Amino acid sequence: MTATSPRALIVSGGWPGHQPHQFAEVICGMLESAGLQVTVADTLEILDDADTLRDYALIVPNWTMGRLSGDQSRHLRAAVEAGTGLGGFHGGMGDAFREDTDYQFMVGGQFVAHPGGIRRYQVDLTATSHPITHGLSGFEIESEQYYMHVDPSNTVLATTTFGGEHVAWIEGTVIPAAWVRPYGKGRVFYSSVGHDPREFAHPTVAELHRRGLLWAARRLG
Repeated sequence: MTATSPRALIVSGGWPGHQPHQFAEVICGMLESAGLQVTVADTLEILDDADTLRDYALIVPNWTMGRLSGDQSRHLRAAVEAGTGLGGFHGGMGDAFREDTDYQFMVGGQFVAHPGGIRRYQVDLTATSHPITHGLSGFEIESEQYYMHVDPSNTVLATTTFGGEHVAWIEGTVIPAAWVRPYGKGRVFYSSVGHDPREFAHPTVAELHRRGLLWAARRLG
């Protein structure tokens, strides 16, 4: 790693049930192995400095729930709009800062529920020519199957189909499970998989997320 290595920021905290600090170690390992210089912050105060945020190639929100100040939200969105990548997964990015609609527009979706809690379900890849998914196959995973409100302008990479055993009226509903989207000059990647760090022992899950983060950082495709 050199002084010119691209920099990544992981902002970890929020609801402890999603094990943000354990996930930070997993994400840090992924990014450092790809040659990025990683900073891990355990406070949202790092988002107070608008100029510093623009120096990062990638920002990874790893903060379930919580609340951004107005300035923190504006600084984060401005950095991505100017070209910084945004990437993350599960509640750390898709159930973060519930009151911040502008943040949700940037992410491209927001968690609603996970009927049945932790359960085994199928993830189907739908955009197999994309650099993130090329050569990968669909997979089963034991996790929280996220039902989400999703922006229809996203480029969907993977979907999951709900049964009706827990909520009858969603039986057969297909919900995006991973997507990408532009936000100004920035790239955004999100996956709803990732409730527990042990899920990343699944080789396809690990590779999907590794590629997604690198794509957002413009280190892939």
